[in-house]
Amino acid sequence: MAWDQDKLAALREKYASGHGGDLFDPAYRKVADQIFDESGTRMAPYAGVSTLLDAPLRELNPEKPDFGDLQVGLIGVPMDLGVTNRPGARFGPRALRDIERIGPYNHVLACAPVYDLRVADLGDVPFNSRYRLEGSLDDIERYYEKVFAAGVVPLSVGGDHSITHPIMKAIGREQPVGMVHIDAHCDTGGSFDHTKFHHGGPFRNAVLDGVLDPSRTVQIGIRGSAEYLWEFSFDSGMTVIHAEEVPKLGIPAVIEKALEVVGDGPTYISFDIDGIDPAFAPGTGTPEVGGLTTREVLAILHGLKGVNLIGGDVVEVAPQYDTTTNTAQVGAQVLFEILSLMVFSPRFS
Repeated sequence: MAWDQDKLAALREKYASGHGGDLFDPAYRKVADQIFDESGTRMAPYAGVSTLLDAPLRELNPEKPDFGDLQVGLIGVPMDLGVTNRPGARFGPRALRDIERIGPYNHVLACAPVYDLRVADLGDVPFNSRYRLEGSLDDIERYYEKVFAAGVVPLSVGGDHSITHPIMKAIGREQPVGMVHIDAHCDTGGSFDHTKFHHGGPFRNAVLDGVLDPSRTVQIGIRGSAEYLWEFSFDSGMTVIHAEEVPKLGIPAVIEKALEVVGDGPTYISFDIDGIDPAFAPGTGTPEVGGLTTREVLAILHGLKGVNLIGGDVVEVAPQYDTTTNTAQVGAQVLFEILSLMVFSPRFS
C-alpha cells in the first residue's frame, strides 16, 4: 500500500508527543518502564558506580554474606596466578565493569535479564594472598560454597581459567555438572612445572574430582598448536568441536550437538575469550588465530535457550593487550548473553 498523508497523520498522532520511553509494544514497554522516569529521562550509561552489566551492587560481609532473595550473583574473580603465558586477566573484572553499554534488552532472546531476574553484582572474591595460587583456589571454593548454599546461581568474571575448577568443586559436589565450553584450548592438560593447578588443566582436575561429567561436556572452538596436550578430553569422553569444523558443520549442527551432549541435567557455561579470534578480541594471554567470530559465538549461545544452567563464567580477558577495549566489550556481551539464557533456565522458569 502506498505511502500517503493519512499514514503520516496517524504516525504523528501516535509518536509526535511523549518521550523515548513511551512505547506501545508490551514487551518493549515493560523494559522502558524500568529505565525511563516519568519525564523521559534515563541514567547516562557513563554515570554512576560501574558494575557488571549495570546490575545493582550488593555489598556483602564475605564471612557471613546475606544474599537475600537473589537468584543470580555476578562475581569478579581477579586472579591470574595460573597463566602459562602473558598475565593480566586479573584486571578482567574491572575491565568488564567499565564497559558502559551492554543491554538491557536482548532482542534475540526477547528478555531484559537484569530486570527479569533478581540479580546483583556481588563484588569480587576476597583473597587471603595475591601470591599463592593454590591458596587462592581454596579461597574461591570456600566463597562459592556459600553462594551455592544460599541457592544463588553464580555468573563469574575471571581471572584466568584455573578459577573454574574450584567453582565446579563448590557447585558440582552433590551432582557432577555438564558443560558447554567455548575456548581455543581444551584445558585438560596435566601437571606443568610441578603443579596441576594452572589454567591449562582445570577440566581434567574437575573430572578427576568427580564434579564435571565428561560425557555431558562439549568443547567448541578448539584449535592451535597445543592439540597434543588434550588427550584427556578424548579419552574421558568429552565431545570436541574444533574451530575448523564449525563452518563445515554449520552453526545449527553445532547447537544441535551441544544440546544433545548436555541434555537436561545441570549445565555450566564456561567461555574463554580466546575462543574468539584475536582479530575480534586480542586482549588475552594466549591468543590463537583462526578462531570463532563474535557472531558465531552469539549464535551458538542463543541456541542454548532452555538449557538447565547452574552457573557460568567469562575468563581470560587481559585488557592491557587491547588498546581498543574490544576484548572487554566482547566479554561483557557474552556475560550478558549467558545471563539472558538464565532467564529461560528451568532452574528459574
